[in-house]
Amino acid sequence: MTGEAASEAWRAAPADDAAHLLVVDDDRRIRALVSRFLTEQGYRVTTAGDAAEAMACLRSLAFDLIVLDVMMPGMNGFDFAGSLRSGASDLARVPILMLTARSDADDRVKGFESGVDDYLGKPYEPRELSLRIASILRRAQPRAAQGPVTQVRFSDFCFDLERGELRQRDEIVRLTDRERDMLRLLAENAGETVPREALAGPHAAGNERTVDVQVNRLRRKIERDPANPLHLQTARGAGYRLLVDR
Repeated sequence: MTGEAASEAWRAAPADDAAHLLVVDDDRRIRALVSRFLTEQGYRVTTAGDAAEAMACLRSLAFDLIVLDVMMPGMNGFDFAGSLRSGASDLARVPILMLTARSDADDRVKGFESGVDDYLGKPYEPRELSLRIASILRRAQPRAAQGPVTQVRFSDFCFDLERGELRQRDEIVRLTDRERDMLRLLAENAGETVPREALAGPHAAGNERTVDVQVNRLRRKIERDPANPLHLQTARGAGYRLLVDR
């Protein structure tokens, strides 16, 4: 077992059927921190220091998701993602979450054009990293295998889609009818962007500005810091998405 390409071994070993993640970053310290955190979240984790090492891992092991840095020696993250997506093998279908300090709009567009599934700028909250990974893995799972979703969980909240009931631990959180309808629509499409016009409802007469007001009110009820939301996030220029736990 080689150091850089081998799975990190920690005290609490993940389950054998846990999702297997490949973390690719040239910074040894960041690789270790991300690997430790994700292992503690229940994932199996393998690390690589550059694109060549990552490709060697991908050819010998099966992965459910790649966590990929942009700035690396040799082939950068954009080019590596593009090379995977242009191939004809199963590697072209492995989801990619790109982590980078280059978080301006042009770089985000370039990342998506290269085929990544999501993009997270540094610095980031570890909790958000976990939520985004869970969201990508959930979207990648075949719908038939998922079964009908009746509840979604995020932090210490649980929303029952059938009842329209939101609980924080054992306490019911009071919701207005509009908040309940919006949260149900977001939960039914967890991890995906829901357009403002859909959240506005059929009787909004095209006025989507009220959606932003309702979202801000909902954030005050479900976010620890409504100004920097982890769960109910803005998809700039498009709508909103709800990031939930696995």
